[in-house]
Amino acid sequence: MESIITALASYGIYAGGEVGELFSNLEQMGFFSYLLPFLLVFALVNGILTKTKIFDDKAVNGIIAFAVGLLALQFDFVPVFFSEIFPRLGVGLAIILVIIILVGSFLPKANWAKYTIFGIAAVILIFVLSSTADALGWTMGQVLRENLGTFLGGLVIIILFAIAANAGSEKTSDIETPWNPWGK
Repeated sequence: MESIITALASYGIYAGGEVGELFSNLEQMGFFSYLLPFLLVFALVNGILTKTKIFDDKAVNGIIAFAVGLLALQFDFVPVFFSEIFPRLGVGLAIILVIIILVGSFLPKANWAKYTIFGIAAVILIFVLSSTADALGWTMGQVLRENLGTFLGGLVIIILFAIAANAGSEKTSDIETPWNPWGK
C-alpha cells in the first residue's frame, strides 16, 4: 500500500495534484500572507478615497492607498488577522447560503423571512467575529463567549421593542378590503 501512495504522490495525484501544488507554492511565496492582503487593503483604501472625493487627484489616492497597503503589512498583524477571519467567514457564508436556499425552496416569499435570514446572518457574524477575536487572543472573544446569553437576551429585547414600536405605524386605508388567502 505504501508503494502505491508513493507512486501516486510522485505523479502529483495523491497530494492534491497540480492545483494543490500550485497553492502550496503560492503559499510558500507569501501570496496569501502578503500579496492578497496588500491588494485588499489597497483596493479598499483607494475605493474609499475615490468615493469620498477627499482628494480630486486619482494619483494621490493611489499613492496613499499604496502607502497604507504597505504599512498595513509592516508587521504580521494584518496577515494573521486575515488568515483567521476569512476561513470562518467562508463557513458563515456557506451556512447563510444553505439557509437562503432552504427558505427560498420551501417557504413563501415574505418580509418576515428576509428579516429572519438577516437576523441569522447577524448572529453568524457575531460568532465569526467572536471566534476570530478568541483565536487571536483578544479579550473581546472571551467576554462575548462568557456573556453570550446576556447579549442575545438584550438583542431579543431590542427586536421585541422594535416590533412593538412599529406595530402601530402601519397606514390604514378608509376602505377595508376583505382578507384573501390567495393574494390579489
